[in-house]
Amino acid sequence: MDENRFASLLGHAALKVWPDLPREAQEQLFAASVDDGVIANSLAVFLHDRHPKTAHPPKPTRIA
Repeated sequence: MDENRFASLLGHAALKVWPDLPREAQEQLFAASVDDGVIANSLAVFLHDRHPKTAHPPKPTRIA
């Protein structure tokens, strides 16, 4: 198998388990997947449409 095939397999696997991944893992995969704002926005829309559960509340900025 070639690198593109492995990348495709890993990508499909990540999509299957995406909603079960911790937020930090989702953010790391997302950041590693995109290289510009246009692609990032399209990927974010795709993920939120496919897995509404990934619409996390904003990260807390300080302890209340």
